[in-house]
Amino acid sequence: MSDFSNDLNDEPLQEGEIPFSAAPARLTVDLGAIVSNWKTMRTLSGSARTAAVVKADGYGLGIEDVGEALYGAGAADFFVAVPDEGATLRRFAPDARIFVLSGMWPGTEELFFEHDLVPVLASTEQLSFFFAAVAEYGDYPCALQVDTGFNRLGLTVEEALALAGDVSRPASFEPVLILSHLACADDPASPMNKKQLEWFRIAASAFEGVEASLSASAGIFLGPDYHFDLTRPGIALYGGDSQPGTARKLRPAARAEARIVQIRNARAGETVSYGATCRLSRDSRLAIAAAGYADGYHRSLSGSGAPLRDAVSPGGFGFVAGHKVPIAGRITMDMTIYDVTDVPEEAIRVGDYIELIGPNLPLDEAATASGTIGYELLTALGLRYRRRYTQPD
Repeated sequence: MSDFSNDLNDEPLQEGEIPFSAAPARLTVDLGAIVSNWKTMRTLSGSARTAAVVKADGYGLGIEDVGEALYGAGAADFFVAVPDEGATLRRFAPDARIFVLSGMWPGTEELFFEHDLVPVLASTEQLSFFFAAVAEYGDYPCALQVDTGFNRLGLTVEEALALAGDVSRPASFEPVLILSHLACADDPASPMNKKQLEWFRIAASAFEGVEASLSASAGIFLGPDYHFDLTRPGIALYGGDSQPGTARKLRPAARAEARIVQIRNARAGETVSYGATCRLSRDSRLAIAAAGYADGYHRSLSGSGAPLRDAVSPGGFGFVAGHKVPIAGRITMDMTIYDVTDVPEEAIRVGDYIELIGPNLPLDEAATASGTIGYELLTALGLRYRRRYTQPD
């Protein structure tokens, strides 16, 4: 059960901040749910240790608070995308091992050394620079990424095997982790999973005594063969699907809401929003809410207008006063219009909030309606949301 209470006691404000209870758009982050989801993934990981992926500002929910909560819950390994994220996280996870997935590049080495960050090296060029950088600094840990069929980042398996057998490499070079990434783990039936598993086993076996990591969220659900020494859950921590239906095992971690700034009446036959693409089929009540695509509420969620719905462009929904309400017309930069005709008139008023995603509107349901995935919708949440964090038990 998620801790999305209605207690809107405002936290101390920084200069220039709007109180949570007055914010046009607000975001409640349930840190207890994130910790619970991490523990669920830890259980599913069996004997493997469980890291936490907090890149992209903790998947849009705040790397500082999310990282501190997970560290307090026992997470000892974290993954970020860039060294700046790692430097921020270090303040909240002082003894954790923090891996930087983009690796070390010229001009970033001091950031790594100062904040004790572990670069994930993914190319021969990065290896060469790393060897040169640590020649001056001294022994320093790193991780190796191996490409097993994704064709994104990583040494080829052949390059990894050559490196493992290269007697000319620096004597101090001892990676602490070898990792790869699955391309089709969201589809358990894909033959690509077993192919990548076979290639990864070959590469990992060449680095005797070095820990191995293959699975992110979806890979964990593939079972023990894919777990190795360390798993790397990301979207699952935030309550999203990594395989279809897996979010049912998890708790929703965020609720985004927007204030209703006007409720207006419109007649059958009138049109709504840009392009007049939505023509009302009945006399309607419309609620205009203060969030749009500039707030990460994708324009592709735009609706054709209730009660009209079609399979090609069904549009998204909001939730208010116990009712799902369809989006009417195109979402604009700062505003979204909802058809609230079926909500009792006395149940809502100007100033109330409509839920955009949350316990009543699952992240992946909204993502499907917008033609994307939960990852994109969550990480696209903008800076205009006033955040509130509910703490773990």
